[in-house]
Amino acid sequence: MTASAPDLPLVANVLRGLAMDAVQKADSGHPGMPMGMADVAAVLWTEFLRYSPNDPHWLGRDRFVLSGGHGSMLLYGLLHLAGYPVALDDLRQFRQLHSKTPGHPEFGETVGVETTTGPLGQGFANAVGMAIAAEMAAARFQHPGLKSRVFVTCGDGDLMEGIGYEAAALAGHLRLGNLVCLFDDNGITIEGHTDLATSEDLAARFAAQGWVVQQVDGHDPAAIRRALACATAATADRPQLLCCRTVIGKGSPNKAGSHEVHGAPLGKAEVAATKQALGLPPEEFFVDPRAKAVFAGAVARNEALRAAWLAAHAAWQAADPTRAAAFAAFQERRVPADLCAQLAAAAGAEPAATRALSGNLLQKAAELVPGLVTGSADLDPSTKTRLKKSPSFAATERSGRNLHFGVREHAMGAILNGLSLYGGFLPAGSTFLVFADYMRTPMRLAALMRIPAVFVFTHDSLMVGEDGPTHQPVEHLATLRAIPNLHVFRPADGAETAAAWSHALTRRDGPVALALTRQNLPALPHAASFRASDALRGGYLLVDAPGARATLIATGAEVGLAVQTAELLGQRGVPTRVVSMPCVELFGQQPADYRQAVLGQAPVFALEMGRPEAWCQFTGRLDRCIGQTTFGASAPYQVLATHFGFTKAAVADRVLAAL
Repeated sequence: MTASAPDLPLVANVLRGLAMDAVQKADSGHPGMPMGMADVAAVLWTEFLRYSPNDPHWLGRDRFVLSGGHGSMLLYGLLHLAGYPVALDDLRQFRQLHSKTPGHPEFGETVGVETTTGPLGQGFANAVGMAIAAEMAAARFQHPGLKSRVFVTCGDGDLMEGIGYEAAALAGHLRLGNLVCLFDDNGITIEGHTDLATSEDLAARFAAQGWVVQQVDGHDPAAIRRALACATAATADRPQLLCCRTVIGKGSPNKAGSHEVHGAPLGKAEVAATKQALGLPPEEFFVDPRAKAVFAGAVARNEALRAAWLAAHAAWQAADPTRAAAFAAFQERRVPADLCAQLAAAAGAEPAATRALSGNLLQKAAELVPGLVTGSADLDPSTKTRLKKSPSFAATERSGRNLHFGVREHAMGAILNGLSLYGGFLPAGSTFLVFADYMRTPMRLAALMRIPAVFVFTHDSLMVGEDGPTHQPVEHLATLRAIPNLHVFRPADGAETAAAWSHALTRRDGPVALALTRQNLPALPHAASFRASDALRGGYLLVDAPGARATLIATGAEVGLAVQTAELLGQRGVPTRVVSMPCVELFGQQPADYRQAVLGQAPVFALEMGRPEAWCQFTGRLDRCIGQTTFGASAPYQVLATHFGFTKAAVADRVLAAL
């Protein structure tokens, strides 16, 4: 059953009115997109989208992603009309402190918001990740009801960003038939008409990437309905792009079709004129009861669908209790209580590169953690993240736990976030540390959303060697640690690598980044009482020294160098303690007395092959921070260590000079 012809334009106009009023009241915001896409949204939400305001996290729901997050008032208006806990008073508080209606949608802040969007293209790539997750879960557990459809709206800006191209190419290659993109094809960006900067044929581009493309009048409900019916047909086996030709700011007599309506209030006079043109009363935040009734009918139909889905789900559980139990463990993201100990046992004590140790640990982790899925940006031979007992996820193999992202770091990061947001999955993706900036925005958003995701970086220092300064990270560890709520783990041996993966797979309130070495590392002189879980405190005393005159903090590969340096300093009459600090963020969360006991009373030095400035929080002086402030060079890594002063003799001289 569909809404009657007069009702859908009414619904769309109510959405336009709410958007205009909220932006005008806030004196800030973007009315153009909500007004332009209101007709498309009205058809989608009242006739096609499966959702439940009574059970917002219903597993069988469709996902709706507003990739152009600046158009947030469209989503907030939809949530209000659909009966989610977004009241008119919340709309009146648009863009105000602590409101449910922030300037861009934020996951966890507003019920019904599936992901945090704002940086253009991120939501589009999140949607690709959600579609992959739905296909993967349905295949792995042989439960068709888990194969949710994913609808994403986007604009020219989303598709101009490189991440849009990357994610679309992968979605087409994987033939994600459960993904539908509604493109707000209005020909306008902030500066003016799109022909200022692009003449690309987007329809041809998406067709070449393997998508089914439809051209749609975005203001004709019947045309929108036909296009959505085709896109959501049971036979759909490729992602769908609906190019919805719209007018930005639709309904505004003087600003419709202009970039002036993109990101600024219309002004009181224009709001009044627009309401008159649309047949809306002049009152603010007007909601016609007929619009509410249309949504009430849609919600009732969806509740019937939900009841049928829940019955089918119960029957599936009864028919296969073993698989149902496995799904429950997956859904709850269960991990063994002794995960760290089990991983440490699998790590062994042999000297090795931490990337190799990580690769071995992942095979054990795959047995213990059902939600773990991994992938790389075409670098698995180097990053070692492939799960060897699982096939790869592909167009013809949906149950695989290995993802091949291609050379698409930016999309990889956002797709990992989409997998995590779908639920159940604990996704990990890998590349070289020097390429971390290609995926910095997805890492930042994962931290902002407080969702679990693992970003694995190998080749973590100058010791990359011959590939030279283009591939040798210098500033990257410092910039990653600058992201709030991102935990950066740089382990120094097998035990610390086990702790790093244990933390990455058990943390539920944010992402973890792992920085791993290319070169082999020596075994560390752990005390007999040491357990891998000690590293979960972020930092610990590795080598004590009675009467210490210095404490040397180090991370990763430099911990072994710190141990050698301490031995040399001891021989020179300067007893030196060594602290391994694989995770600065976790160390900062420890009680003050623990931190003080680890750091000790002697002058503190820090040793890491990266920007040194942040280590002043422990040393108090920059000359006690031994790091790297210049780019590297192309040479064998042993030569580079000598050239840049990362030898025990050179470090010892720096310590003595500073003392």
